[in-house]
Amino acid sequence: MDCCEHHCEKKTPVRGYRRALWVALAVNAVMFGIELAASFAAGSVSLRADALDFLGDAANYAVALSVAGLAQRWRARAALLKGTVMAGFGIWVAASTAIHALSGTLPHAGIMSSVAALALLANLAVAALLYRYREGDSQALSVWLCTRNDCFANLAVLLAGAGVWASGGSWPDIAVAAVIAGLSLSSATRVLKRAARELEAVPAAA
Repeated sequence: MDCCEHHCEKKTPVRGYRRALWVALAVNAVMFGIELAASFAAGSVSLRADALDFLGDAANYAVALSVAGLAQRWRARAALLKGTVMAGFGIWVAASTAIHALSGTLPHAGIMSSVAALALLANLAVAALLYRYREGDSQALSVWLCTRNDCFANLAVLLAGAGVWASGGSWPDIAVAAVIAGLSLSSATRVLKRAARELEAVPAAA
């Protein structure tokens, strides 16, 4: 084994990883603008949650770029910050879903589905770029989990659009927003636990 259990760092290839992160950052920034505008046009809370997820991921990729190649302690600290942001996003989506459920707004199914399909294609491309780096440290893991969650979220919003069209009600939109919140909270917990273990294992001077 190249790394011992407690004191050796798990490395993520820097050069290729940086290129992948720059592409991911650009894609997420563009898709945030597209989905945010579409969410207001469609009146969809799940689409709006997905748009803000794109914004959060763009920020996460920027953080990952800033710490790539640094000591594991700094990468783990960045992962702790990102895990906290992911948890906050999940809580925000849960609250927004409750408000949307009470208001009873009916979203536009066509806009939801078409924009979600575009977002899914964008995230699948990013996921393909980041797949080889998913077994790195907690920093790389958090980036991979964000991208994976985005693909599930996009597919769910796509199906929610079909559900809104078929049912004539807003409950599919509300249900998908709740699922996105759950994914964010689950992934945040995983990232925070792994980052905490890495901080405990690495000497203070590392």
